[in-house]
Amino acid sequence: MMNLVLMGSVIMIISIFMLIIISLISKKSFIDREKSSPFECGFDPKSSARLPFSLHFFMIAVIFLIFDVEITLLLPIIVSLEMSNPLNYFIIMMIFILILLIGLFHEWNQGALNWTT
Repeated sequence: MMNLVLMGSVIMIISIFMLIIISLISKKSFIDREKSSPFECGFDPKSSARLPFSLHFFMIAVIFLIFDVEITLLLPIIVSLEMSNPLNYFIIMMIFILILLIGLFHEWNQGALNWTT
């Protein structure tokens, strides 16, 4: 138990020492106006905030996020299901992918993926 406490305190001391050294080394000697100004998605932050924003770009980003989150759910589903038959895994994953494909085809038919319209 004493070894664990000693090891933890040594790790904490080394971590704090490294943070102090990094903060001292990383200070910049000059301030660049371009690098210190905020960059907001290609818009000039000093111009009007009422610039037109592409709703199509926003829709594509939302669709990407929805499908990306659904794809990241595939791995936890595999881990969380405790079935002995691999065919059950296959059927559940095919149903999940079929739902994704139906959503993709629906977006395609609605024209949300056409950039030029």
